[in-house]
Amino acid sequence: MPDERGTDAADEDARLALAPAPDHAAGVPAVLSALRHADAEMGPLRSVRALARINQHDGFDCPGCAWPDPADPHHAEFCENGAKAVAEEATRRRADRDFFAAHTVEELTAQSDYWLGKRGRLTEPMLLDAGADRYRPVSWEDALGIVAEELCGLATPDEAVFYTSGRTSNEAAFLYQLFVRAFGTNNLPDCSNLCHESSGVALTETIGVGKGSVSLADVEGADLIFVVGQNPGTNHPRMLSALERAKRRGARIVAVNPLREAGLQRFKNPQRPLGALGRGTQLADVFLQIRLGGDLALFKALNRLLLDAERLAPGTVLDRAFLYERCEGLGPLTRELDALDWDDVDAATGLAREEIEATARLAAGAERIVVCWAMGLTQHRHSVPTIREVVNFLLLRGMIGRPGAGLCPVRGHSNVQGDRTMGIYEKPDAGFLARLGSEFGFAPPTHHGHDVVEAIRAMRDGRAHVFLAMGGNFLMAAPDTDATAAALRRQRLTVHVSTKLNRSHLVTGRRALILPTLGRTERDRQDSGEQFVTVEDSMSAVHSSRGRLVPASAHLRSEVAIVCGLAQRVLDGDARVRVDWPRLAGDYDRIRERIARVIPGFEDFNERVRRPGGFVLPHAPRDRRRFTTPSGRAQLTVNELEPLELPEGRLLLQTLRSHDQYNTTIYGLNDRYRGVTAGRRVVFVNAADLTALGLADGDVVDLVSEWRDGVERRAERFRAVAYDTPRGCAAAYYPETNPLVPLDSTAVGSNTPTSKSVVVRLVPRA
Repeated sequence: MPDERGTDAADEDARLALAPAPDHAAGVPAVLSALRHADAEMGPLRSVRALARINQHDGFDCPGCAWPDPADPHHAEFCENGAKAVAEEATRRRADRDFFAAHTVEELTAQSDYWLGKRGRLTEPMLLDAGADRYRPVSWEDALGIVAEELCGLATPDEAVFYTSGRTSNEAAFLYQLFVRAFGTNNLPDCSNLCHESSGVALTETIGVGKGSVSLADVEGADLIFVVGQNPGTNHPRMLSALERAKRRGARIVAVNPLREAGLQRFKNPQRPLGALGRGTQLADVFLQIRLGGDLALFKALNRLLLDAERLAPGTVLDRAFLYERCEGLGPLTRELDALDWDDVDAATGLAREEIEATARLAAGAERIVVCWAMGLTQHRHSVPTIREVVNFLLLRGMIGRPGAGLCPVRGHSNVQGDRTMGIYEKPDAGFLARLGSEFGFAPPTHHGHDVVEAIRAMRDGRAHVFLAMGGNFLMAAPDTDATAAALRRQRLTVHVSTKLNRSHLVTGRRALILPTLGRTERDRQDSGEQFVTVEDSMSAVHSSRGRLVPASAHLRSEVAIVCGLAQRVLDGDARVRVDWPRLAGDYDRIRERIARVIPGFEDFNERVRRPGGFVLPHAPRDRRRFTTPSGRAQLTVNELEPLELPEGRLLLQTLRSHDQYNTTIYGLNDRYRGVTAGRRVVFVNAADLTALGLADGDVVDLVSEWRDGVERRAERFRAVAYDTPRGCAAAYYPETNPLVPLDSTAVGSNTPTSKSVVVRLVPRA
């Protein structure tokens, strides 16, 4: 726990210690770590009450990742990081008016992100007046009035930006986008723009639906599972239990990653006494230690080898009936793969030809294949083509719409997929807008709005003047931190709906508001009584979430109440919009009734979501092998391989999480699965690269990124650590390395920042 007097990043990193990385995940250390965090933040009794309700049918959805819940949840249906997430939210600590009175914004800015997060829950609205040096309390009426004043004073609604975090409930997200569109803009950037946007774009183009095509039963019933660009041991630990069940049924697992991830080596399942105490289960049968960005080349090579195997034994490898009846593009794909240059594959992947051929033989012989992926695939310039090539891989074998097979993009935030389903999207389709307008009696704007990168540019260039964030830590989640900070400082007003203090509250416009909201764990009581909300997981299952704890403060409002209160103030007297905002805020069933009339798949929403486990949204490729592309067929695509030329003396850096964090929330300063203790400013580099650069293990360096705009971006004071990573590749934690990600370096097609392929040089500190 951080010292109450405060500490800065240099103090923390001075205590940094390193040890060999373990070869297993979870087990007793995970249980003890979870209990320590829970006890330190909540105390023993509150911990028992909170942890017993996580991911239960009558409890609340974990505020961490979006991994789905089993039909019959374990009585401890949570992981170490889920327990930490709950502890952070249900903490007994408070960042109240006395705290803000005692600290200027300048003083708070000097503290680390870890220290800021440990101050506790926000308790009442806080206002930073123009020219003031610290926040002061303000009433809800005055706070909403300030937001309404600034919004209504804009020359056009497009001068406002409305950001959304993935933890926002379906009900709040639906009302938020309704309010924003009734106000007159589609400026609805969200955290999807930063993570799985590439997945959504690629899947929409190829199968017609921007979501994965598998269920939890499919993952557990597969006989070959690829886990690509993903570290489930830290980011989605409950996924390890599903992989273990698949292994017990005989599945083979292929891990594709530049780093060896402890969770994919051996898993000691803490839900089973023998699992936690024994040697554990070896998960990955094959580890392909690929170079950063080499996944497109790998899947092109696998697809070429599948075609070759089919030629040797016609009718035994490709699903020809499926390809001819349900797909198009096989001819162009075949011609392109026949011309594949194996030297390019070798250079891009760094893998031995024998490794790729052995993996292709596994794929050719499997009957049920699932490919899972996360940020390691989605945050490169060529991410969309890479994911399209993954789709090619499964289509060639007929592995979409088959039990135990399919596409599995593993999303992070607990309702990031649901927010998009509810309409949090800067490029809404015409059908959605027509239904929304018909239901509420207005004509929604049809022009595209800003995604995250475009929003930062608009704020930077003086085309946006008000920024409102529904959750999240925008500054530290976004790329090019200095550019993002400068953009925020140009705003007339910045507003953050939050549960806890974070750095985005300290980099402000001329005026700034912090609006404190209920957490997922807390009771939500409105006019009609106690409410529940709903969320959608990574596999399109929608279920309820009901907080059980007493709110951290009597002054907190739910996200739904905040949105409705703001909409009522801003849109008061606007006869175009037929919305009784107080009525919706008073009874969330009424919100769900409106959702059911606007969004397909939510028919009888109120009745179905009250069933244990909720319901699964329709997915035509999964359910009926029907593809909602313009042609009505799945698209096999040609994806050009562009080998990356890395300049001499440079490395390709990926940003990643430590085990003691979730996105931008820092739970602690340890990364148990990489051997890091009491610090975060480390850069993992191949030992041979360190030698070639004239550096030694333990040297302190600055990281300097290089981009075609000629701007030098620098992150200071990182300890170089000799680590098992491919030659030419490096890794370091975000958000500390987000300043290195150029704002204009984005994925083609999705505009996602390229956080997994940053060209850097290491500069020794004097």
